[in-house]
Amino acid sequence: MLRSGRMAEIKQFGALRYDETNAGPLEDLVAPPYDVISGAERREYLARNPYNIVHLTLPESEEEAARDLAAWRAAAVLTEEVPAYWALSQTYVGPDGVERTRIGYVVALRIEPYDRGVVLPHERTHEGPKEGRLRLLRATRTQLEPIFLLHDGPPAHIPPRRPDLATGGDRLWRVDDGPDVSGLQLLIADGHHRYETALAFHEEEGSDASSWMMVVLVSTREQGLTIFATHRVAERINGVRGRPIDEPGDELPGVVLYRAGRYELLDSDALDVEVVDRLAPKGVTYTPSRAEAVATVDAGRAEGAFLLRPTRIEDVFAVARRGGVMPQKSTYFFPKLTSGLLLYPLDA
Repeated sequence: MLRSGRMAEIKQFGALRYDETNAGPLEDLVAPPYDVISGAERREYLARNPYNIVHLTLPESEEEAARDLAAWRAAAVLTEEVPAYWALSQTYVGPDGVERTRIGYVVALRIEPYDRGVVLPHERTHEGPKEGRLRLLRATRTQLEPIFLLHDGPPAHIPPRRPDLATGGDRLWRVDDGPDVSGLQLLIADGHHRYETALAFHEEEGSDASSWMMVVLVSTREQGLTIFATHRVAERINGVRGRPIDEPGDELPGVVLYRAGRYELLDSDALDVEVVDRLAPKGVTYTPSRAEAVATVDAGRAEGAFLLRPTRIEDVFAVARRGGVMPQKSTYFFPKLTSGLLLYPLDA
């Protein structure tokens, strides 16, 4: 089990934020994180506003992103704030149709290698995405998007006043105090590639500035925190057989295999995502929609669909604290963090 002899360290940071007088409405400037934007969506965001954040997060080249960022700062499209913490609320409607609000804090976190047990991963990463993000970080020397971490401390609170920034379901308040994370381990919920990119950049540079990263910290006790299931749709299921059952209701009894119009229960004591990973189906795609998974099989585009229950937050933490990692897309934290609300320049 990983145990931390060190403590998580956070601080206020001087954020860059859009000046809407010079940049245009904030709703035209923000976007989802770089890794969930399709090619068509990228073109739409680039065309939406010449200062949209996607010009930086998914540029034609890293050099172009660096030039744009410098020009935007010179033209006061992006202006620098005095150092602060930020309280963030996100109101959203989940895949289950229920409206919730998730609250956390945006802070600068001192990054630590995983073996120190301060920050814990729970998913495997791939080298390709990290190489591209590292080139972009070298060129811009700016944390363009926050990553999302969990802790077991008290939930966040938002001030009883109008937010300093607002767009869509997002609200941000500048605050003097951040979360108390002393002695707590932090779990990466979303952003493993960017965290490991920041570690690689700091190893290259070795400066104090490069040892900090913009993150959103959310308590596991936060009422608006949810994990949704990600179902697996497989072109080939490798001869897997289960126990026939009637069509299940909203609460699944375990991993359910749907094929040829039938439902079968796969008995196992392992986590749902681990059950399917061990079965090694071929040609797997992912969807949060059970109806879409079933429809894909019915249309003959896949042999079977593995319907999963959401992975519990405590199970994710337990695996991470043992030093383990989970299969790809084991967790589906919704909503994604919005990019473009705040940026963190390392040379501020």
